[in-house]
Amino acid sequence: MFLVATISLLIGMMLVLVRLFLGPTVYDRVLAVNTFGTHTVLFIGVLGFLMGRPDFLDIALLYALINFVGTITILKFFKYRVIGDSNRDIEERNG
Repeated sequence: MFLVATISLLIGMMLVLVRLFLGPTVYDRVLAVNTFGTHTVLFIGVLGFLMGRPDFLDIALLYALINFVGTITILKFFKYRVIGDSNRDIEERNG
């Protein structure tokens, strides 16, 4: 049963890679990267279960957190064209 789950996850990852390369907009590509990260987290979890290594779940959770923060950062960059506070923003806030 878990072999079927692993194979279906790998097929899903390949389909997401197709969307990543063929996506017409940037947002389609960002969504594909986020979905690929989610599939990777699931794959690490299933692989850890199959190998009898429960510490893989810690790795999967860390990867999920990095995936989430990375997606938010990429979307913020494409919206505002800056990741952190620029000097101009700091000067405007201080008056």
